[in-house]
Amino acid sequence: MNIDLQARELAGWLVDAALPLWWKKGFDSESGGFVETIDMKSEPTRANRRSRVQPRQVYCFAEAGRRGWGGDWRTVAEGGLAYFDRVYRQPSGFYGALADAGGQIIDPSFDLYNQAFALLAFAYLAEVLPERKAEMIGRSDDLRRKLEAHCKHPLAGFEEDNPPRLPLGSNPHMHLFEACLASEEVEGFDRVAWTNLADEIAHLAMERFIDAESGALREFFDHDWVPFPGEKGRIVEPGHQFEWAWLLLRWAERRGDAEAIGKARRLFEIGEAYGICPERGVAVMTLLDDFSVADPVARLWPQTEWLKAAIRFAALTDGEERQRYLASASRATAALQRFLETPVRGLWRDKQKADGSFIDEPAPASSFYHILCAIYETEDCLKRV
Repeated sequence: MNIDLQARELAGWLVDAALPLWWKKGFDSESGGFVETIDMKSEPTRANRRSRVQPRQVYCFAEAGRRGWGGDWRTVAEGGLAYFDRVYRQPSGFYGALADAGGQIIDPSFDLYNQAFALLAFAYLAEVLPERKAEMIGRSDDLRRKLEAHCKHPLAGFEEDNPPRLPLGSNPHMHLFEACLASEEVEGFDRVAWTNLADEIAHLAMERFIDAESGALREFFDHDWVPFPGEKGRIVEPGHQFEWAWLLLRWAERRGDAEAIGKARRLFEIGEAYGICPERGVAVMTLLDDFSVADPVARLWPQTEWLKAAIRFAALTDGEERQRYLASASRATAALQRFLETPVRGLWRDKQKADGSFIDEPAPASSFYHILCAIYETEDCLKRV
């Protein structure tokens, strides 16, 4: 396997098949929003629409446009944001969780995860729509301040509500961290505020989310940021070991933080050593804190995070170490490509069972964010090796 050739194949799949298909079939021109899923005959479904899908798809088309994709990315990116605002935005200024395909809100509840993706979309739209940059700056500042006023944790990070819902989670913070890293780079955004928040989340992850003894990142916590009681507090997801490794590497490179690189390296080692099924060559869904497999199902998104972390490590190392990470990136790409083998090019499978067969179900739009980011990250990092 050759990672350069694999990267070109993925880029061709994205430009020639996935972006056109999800532009044509994944955007509901009548409502102005993005559909939740497309079936294996390439027809959109009437599934309920999670709010997170809207800003994730906005990000995809905004970033594709920034990188020169020739399709009409602007219409769907702006239309998706308008739909997101119209359908999900609550009087509080936060975004609800779920609507039906007709655009009626079903679940207006607050989830930090959904707000994080709104912030990510604002950052990317500010880069590609200069005429709306001032608006995106204001909206980004306003939502960040609302979060800090509404659900700031007394120690660090954020709670899910007031009074807080337990368990607290590392995953929403991961996506907020990603939004911080994007926002601090956009000219005109409040760089000090976004940098401070990014630093706070990075230190929370290194000091509380990551176990001091094993080096693994846990998912669920009690209110004082200690692991949640019982099996839930023992959950370790290989995909998130890789995803946090990738984010900490980006943060560490900007800050010159050697400790973060060391912790990211350990996260990657755990994901690669214990989270990859040796028979199938794919990252599985869940481990426990003794690194035993709790859920052998493999979903698409952990394969993309494995690729992103491996290729970023390759860009930051040299010699034999770089070759090792390039080889890992190649294995991750091969794993991802298995999920992209579908009856209609441009779709994907979401879940592979332990026996290697795929569950026959529509392709979820939410995966596009993972795939597109992995493809662009691979292209960028290969230019540095």
